[in-house]
Amino acid sequence: MGNYPNLQSKKIILAVTGSIAAYKSLLLTRLLIKSGAEVQVLMTDAATKFVSPLSFATLSKKKVHTQIMDDDAWNNHVDLGLWADAMIVAPATANSLAKMAHGITDTIIHAVYLSAKCPVFFAPAMDLDMWKHPSTVNNIELLKTYGNIELEVGVGELASGLVGAGRMAEPEDILHRLNVFFEEKQSMTGKKIMITAGPTLERLDPVRFISNHSSGKMGIALANAFASVGASVELILGPTSLNYSIHPSVNVKSVESAEDMYQACIKSWPNTDAAIMAAAVADYRPRNIADKKIKKSDDDLSIELERTKDIAKELGKTKKKHQILIGFALETNDGEANAKAKITKKNFDFIVLNRLGDAGAGFKHDTNKVSIISKTGTVNHYPLKAKSEVAKDILVEVQKIMP
Repeated sequence: MGNYPNLQSKKIILAVTGSIAAYKSLLLTRLLIKSGAEVQVLMTDAATKFVSPLSFATLSKKKVHTQIMDDDAWNNHVDLGLWADAMIVAPATANSLAKMAHGITDTIIHAVYLSAKCPVFFAPAMDLDMWKHPSTVNNIELLKTYGNIELEVGVGELASGLVGAGRMAEPEDILHRLNVFFEEKQSMTGKKIMITAGPTLERLDPVRFISNHSSGKMGIALANAFASVGASVELILGPTSLNYSIHPSVNVKSVESAEDMYQACIKSWPNTDAAIMAAAVADYRPRNIADKKIKKSDDDLSIELERTKDIAKELGKTKKKHQILIGFALETNDGEANAKAKITKKNFDFIVLNRLGDAGAGFKHDTNKVSIISKTGTVNHYPLKAKSEVAKDILVEVQKIMP
């Protein structure tokens, strides 16, 4: 049994759903308590058919909640969601994963899940065919796009007698993963990170504007990833209609135009340890902005455009030795060559390349497929994955070069 110092005094919600693997959660509760964590167990009705709430209550020294309403008293799912440092759904059945993915709140567990402000881990447990079914695969991928963390299943003999994937992760492995997570959570404490995200909007008149399809999802995922490991994050966000969830410690500065974003970046850059330029900034803007709506006529309309400031290039000119500057390149052709040229031109430490033609990548998707190119020319290709997972890959690369 390992030593897990980072779990000391942590508040953990352990949510147990209806699977034969529920017996493993008894050991998980015991290990968490032994590591110094405070554990609040939640159970579905189905889970109580496999393991008694009394067993969990005895181990955790806390009453187990199985209902939102209990003996005419309301178990406040909002307070529970705010109380915890982490929530673990283990075992997580196919049914419970589907409810989490689609916001169904007919149990105390799913009500708390939707209220949780803490990281949420889930440990799937089900039979082989259920595990491989496209609906399960899609639900897990959707949960990961929300920032939830999958505790990977094991392979072995299942309750049905089949042999394959679907076994709930072992309690010791879950504990190790949690310990590492809380250790990493403070790995960038004291670092100041600036991230740009979303589109810019360049006005033609009081009604019309020039913009692009960027939603800001990638930049927001980056802000959440860096904030989750203790960094002080400033997110400079262009206009977006995205209904986004942001880490409470992220400082969001909303801007509209490329000039607005330039001014915000120039102001923040001197006190920044690393900047990640994920925004889709307009390269051109109208030279003249009409003060009244431009009326339609029988003639064609010509609009004169002028170049906007190259924000990344300007930051690169004043980059100090301790500072890190990361670029993004969205290309439709000659991707690697164009991205490598930008590294030199803009003094990037590395650049994140994605191609508009790749299925599931680019604007507005919840997923992305990127390549990370270093200033020495090394190229690492990554498969299509949730933007929250791409953000973690970028975080790892920044941590490698952070002074």
